[in-house]
This record gives sequence, C-alpha cells and structure tokens, in this order.
Amino acid sequence: MSTRGSAPALGFEDVLLTGLARDGGLYVPEVWPRFSPADIRALAGLPYAEAAARVMRPFVGDALDEGTLDTLLRDAYASFGHAAVAPLKQLDSRTWLMELFHGPTLAFKDFALQVVGRLFDHVLTRRGQRVTIVGATSGDTGSAAIEACKGRDRIEAFILHPQGRVSAVQRRQMTTVMDENVHNLAIEGTFDDCQDMVKAMFNDTAFRDEMGLSAVNSINWARIMAQIAYYFVAAAALGAPERRVAFAVPTGNFGNIFAGYAAAKMGLPVAKLIVGSNRNDILTRFFETGVMSMAEVHPTYAPSMDIQVSSNFERLLFEIFDRDGAAVAEAMAAFRATGKLDPGRARWRKACALFEAARLDDAETLAEIARLHRETGELIDPHSAIGIAAARSKADGKELSDPAVPIVALATAHPAKFPDAVEKATGVRPAVPARLGDLFSREERVSVLPNDLAQVQDFVRRHVRRNTPVPERA
Repeated sequence: MSTRGSAPALGFEDVLLTGLARDGGLYVPEVWPRFSPADIRALAGLPYAEAAARVMRPFVGDALDEGTLDTLLRDAYASFGHAAVAPLKQLDSRTWLMELFHGPTLAFKDFALQVVGRLFDHVLTRRGQRVTIVGATSGDTGSAAIEACKGRDRIEAFILHPQGRVSAVQRRQMTTVMDENVHNLAIEGTFDDCQDMVKAMFNDTAFRDEMGLSAVNSINWARIMAQIAYYFVAAAALGAPERRVAFAVPTGNFGNIFAGYAAAKMGLPVAKLIVGSNRNDILTRFFETGVMSMAEVHPTYAPSMDIQVSSNFERLLFEIFDRDGAAVAEAMAAFRATGKLDPGRARWRKACALFEAARLDDAETLAEIARLHRETGELIDPHSAIGIAAARSKADGKELSDPAVPIVALATAHPAKFPDAVEKATGVRPAVPARLGDLFSREERVSVLPNDLAQVQDFVRRHVRRNTPVPERA
C-alpha cells in the first residue's frame, strides 16, 4: 500500500518493478509480519543468506518459491569479501561495529542492491519485459546499483549524481563501468536536486509509461526489505530475543534506519534507534524540536549524508500518522510548499519513543576517526565515524543506561572510499582493496547535464533502448 493512500495496493512483484507509487507515495506492507521469540532465536548462527531469506520471505509471499529465493540470496552474497557477510566487531564493553562494507562496491547499499538486481532479472525474464531504471545517488547507491544492473539485457540504468559532490572513489566506481546499459549523469546541483528530478520523472505518468520507469533508490520497498535482515542477524548474534539491542545509524535519506524501525515493528527487541547526522542535520533537528525544516545543503566529509529532503522519512510519518495516507499526503504537500513539517506534539513524541539523534560537524567527524584509530587501531570512514560517535553520545540516556544493552553502530562504507578524510584524521591512507586496485587508471564515461528536468528527460529518451512498459496491477 502507498503512504499517500490513493494508489492501488500491489503485490510484491509489481511493487518491485513500480518503485514509487502513482500518487507520489512510497510502498509499505499492508500488515507488518511478526517474528516470535523462537523465530528470532533460530536465526543465531545461521549463514547470512539463510537468515536473510527467513526475514524476507513474509514480504515476498508466493511471488517467489522458497528454493528460488534461497538460491537468489546465496548468489547475491557469495560475492562479499568476508565469510560472515556482515561481521560484528567489538569496540568496547558495549559498543559493536557491524561492518556492512564487504560487498562489491564497499558500501552497505550492496546488501540490498545485489538482491534487487537479481530480483529484477528474475521477474523481468519471466514476464518478458524490460525496464528503464532511473536513480539518484549521493555517492554509494549509484555504484551499488550499477554493479547490480550492469550487463543485464532487460535493464537500462540512468544514475544521477551531483557533480563535484561525491568522492573521487565514489565517482569512479560509477563512471568507469562501460556496459552499454549504464548511463552516468552528473547533474549541476545537489543530491536533493537529483532526487527531486527522479521523483518528477516518476510523477510524469506519460513519461513514466513511455520509458517503463522503475527505481533502485530506497524509495523501492525491496531495498528496505533486504536491509531489515542485518538488524535481525546482529541482534540474534548478541542475545536477542532475551536481550534488547540498540542501533546507531549514520543516515541522510532515512532508508537504512527505517529498516531498523521495520525490524522493531516485526518483533525485534530494539531498545533505541540512534540517528547520526552530519552538518546537514534535518533529521536530528526534527527529533530535537518536533519540526522538520529544510535548510541549505552543505558539502561535508560525509557526502552520502549531504541531504535535506529525507525521502524515506515519509514511511515513518505514515506510521506515526496511524497509517492515514490522506493526512500524510497533505503534510508532504505542505512540506514542499513551505519547507516545514510539524506533525504535532503527540506524533512527535510517538517517534521519539524509539528514535534519538545526534550530529557531528566535519571537525568532530575527523576527531572521531582519529580517536578510534588511536584507541583501537581501526580505520573507519566519515559516515561510520558519525554513527559510532552518535552511539557514544547517547549511551548514558534513559533507555540505554543499562550497560547490558549492546549498541551496534553500522559501518556503512569502507574507509578506502573516503581516503582523503581518513588520512587527514589519522595520517594513514587506507588501502584500496585489490579488486579496485586499478580504479584510478580506468577510463571514465559520464554526461554532465544542467539541473533541468526537461533536458534530463530528453537525454533518457534519446539513449534508452526500446522498452516494454511495466503494467501496474490493481
């Protein structure tokens, strides 16, 4: 069902291929599946792909048989560079780091997109269809989406990134892919401009149908579904359901941490979800004041979080508005018109029952990278540093005062993706993994376009191959 209430409810396959609902909303499950304590307990010790299959299966329903889903997930995670896929590393007496950067593009986005690419391939092949994927990235989604979709005959991918506002490693991971079905667009604007453009293309129903548009951004429910799994895996490994677990998540677009909220709705004993923000702190300001207000986007050492319009926050609004789609649609329209959203004190308090937030500026981010390296020898990227610092800042709060409650900070990117910031903080330049050793000698291919919707749509029309539109089923 859509968060705005007026688009038809769809089955899993159609939600996967549709991405954004036709009323402009985001898809969420009509009912949250519930895991019993025994279900959670049974996840401990399972191979990651097997545990992930158990978490995802209720959402997939009969769209995929059990064997197909199991095979798809084993294949998706076989390319990860660590046997545990998402290993946990203890930092101190109660803080753990979950390394989510062992996938092919060294960022947490691989957990969802390696699955989503295979889901697209499976469903489109069975239906005899092709789609045009358009996506916006603040750095990591783009390379993960391209890695998942490159060379797939039934997918044409157009990925928009803000020119000059991603790291050199992030950029090259996208622009050095030469497969004919991949198109990189550097937009002269911010990530929010790119994201707005993607949403505008979806909301232009004639263009959407003509091009057979689909989405790989976290507006696509399948992305969130795949990310829920690692919350269950981490908590089960640390003693859930007998033990509550908290999570600290560096986030700009709110998708990664919303997956943690979804896990809590499904019965996982989550003590707290801690939002980590950089200088672009719209989420932290909301949880502090109860009002979401847009501000200027500032470039930082954590560029994947340089965002002021957090798309996935609409999914949380839908929950705190008691799933009233019309009320959410009205609130989002007002937000777009005025730059402010005030859900009211009661709804804000409902959100704060599970969420807290903290912010770090660039100097504090570098200091946290340096502190952790000095005390533990670990090198971490700026985004992960923000998550760890947020965890430390809230460790003595009311809900987390019990030292028996572990806090898992999500490490969302490999330090080699942001080598300049890491070296500035520690004096050590992180080594690029061997599989990316030639990254800076590869040829780049990218098209620079102005921040103009009509010109971007024209580019897509001129470069897309013939598509079979994706029908939206009632």
